[in-house]
Amino acid sequence: MINVLIYMGLYLLYSIPTLQKVKKLDENLTVEKQDLIIHELPKRWSRGIMKRTGSNVHISGLKSIPVGPVLFVANHAGDFDIPVLLGSIPKPFGFISKIEVKKLPIISDWMMMISCIFIDRKNRRQAVQSIRESVEVLKEGHSLLIFPEGTRNKGGALKEFKTGGIRMAKDAGVPIVPIAIRGTADMFENQRRGIKPCDIYVEILPSLSSAYVAEADVKTLSIEVQGIIQASLDQTRKAS
Repeated sequence: MINVLIYMGLYLLYSIPTLQKVKKLDENLTVEKQDLIIHELPKRWSRGIMKRTGSNVHISGLKSIPVGPVLFVANHAGDFDIPVLLGSIPKPFGFISKIEVKKLPIISDWMMMISCIFIDRKNRRQAVQSIRESVEVLKEGHSLLIFPEGTRNKGGALKEFKTGGIRMAKDAGVPIVPIAIRGTADMFENQRRGIKPCDIYVEILPSLSSAYVAEADVKTLSIEVQGIIQASLDQTRKAS
């Protein structure tokens, strides 16, 4: 665990010159090109983190990711879900994070650069505003990742998916891409101390088209996406 934390801290310091450069990117570049450039270092950082945990990430279904902005919707197994997904999914994306992380130097700057949205769940008005900002980010052409359970399930039963995040796809007119993650909790949360190298499985599931999302009821859509992810997790457990 210590070597992972040291790597994370030193790499953030190493990233400062690159951070300053990406802040000055040519605004005439397309959103897609900007995102590819900005996400290059965060993706390397994430892969480096996972390499130092000794875990192996097995990803499938990458061809299911549509062209253009999407809303990735994943179950939240553990703290390492973000580096696992950032390092293994080619399409750049930001994610929704609790507002407390915004106080952290350097990493919060990078998160803002990759179009992350900070949300204060204790402040309903601010939370609603964050959802609106997320919709605008999607409309601008960036992709986002949400964990609609809100908190980690630590590899246990899925918690009920909240509808607020799902609504973002409907309001922005983008496809939803469900993702099933298994193994990150066994690597860290379910250990008494430190990190245990594990096999981590990520399955990118068939997307729900923007046309379908636009027509569906948000609550029904939320239940459907949760069911798709649960079915994948159940199938993976039977196969292992």
